Amino acid sequence: MNYVFLILKGIAMGAANVIPGVSGGTIALITGIFERLINAIKSFNLKALKLLTSLKFKEFAAHTDLYFLISVFGGVFLAIVSLAKLFDYLFENYPVYIWSYFFGLVLASVYFVGKTISKWSVSVVVMFIIGAAIAIMISIANPARENDGFLYLMLCGVIAICSMILPGLSGSFVLILLGNYQLVMIDAVNNWDFAVLIPVGIGAAGGLLAFSHLLSWVFKNYRDQTISLLTGFILGSVSILWPWQKMIYLTDEAGNQVMKHGEPIVMQYQRYFPETINSEVIFAILIALVGIVSIWVIEKAASQKTEA
Repeated sequence: MNYVFLILKGIAMGAANVIPGVSGGTIALITGIFERLINAIKSFNLKALKLLTSLKFKEFAAHTDLYFLISVFGGVFLAIVSLAKLFDYLFENYPVYIWSYFFGLVLASVYFVGKTISKWSVSVVVMFIIGAAIAIMISIANPARENDGFLYLMLCGVIAICSMILPGLSGSFVLILLGNYQLVMIDAVNNWDFAVLIPVGIGAAGGLLAFSHLLSWVFKNYRDQTISLLTGFILGSVSILWPWQKMIYLTDEAGNQVMKHGEPIVMQYQRYFPETINSEVIFAILIALVGIVSIWVIEKAASQKTEA
């Protein structure tokens, strides 16, 4: 049952990472597996390599917390593969409602992550402000154009995976800024385009190993400051998920939409306020409340399991 729960947490992380603006790291932090995840990833070192090459598989699995990683990343993989088409459909037909749910979920995450800080100090407050400022600057940055070059796709993998495990920073949204969200998360995943997925995977694996060492050290030595910074990231990223936003499409020099596979390429999302309070607005608010309740249920289940 422990592995089943880990797979479910992985599925929740994977689902979050598919959504531009939602971080799988936030889910990992709230469900209590974030620090274990980082430590397990960074354990792939020379000792792990020696155990593997010596065919000491049992010791290798124990050293790397392998079954934990397989469970979590198995869930992440299942979610990304199975939910890519579903979210593509939901964003096309019910964008306000899907944004509303995750707006409520991430907004509530600010409280549940922030409350794990043991002691507030000047440095903790400063890190919170810095985190929020960085996330806001990322949210208003201008996206780049799509690029399917091998090295650029590797760079996308490095940056996106680091963002995916950082609570508050969305790997999918970073891919939008890099210009390759449609190419990687929609087209390549749905069509199993290995010419795109392989370089992204190489970059993601390398970036994950390198970044996990840094993040583990910082988390161990400056826990409150780190959580405060991550809480700021989450708060600053909430604006990305504002339910009412319209898509701005990529255009050429003549002002015509650039098409790919018969579909226009999304460049960015422009947020706006609804002019009147109608049934859509009321329903969107209710769905946002469902998102808030969802994160409360996730946090409650995680805390009860920890106590048990």
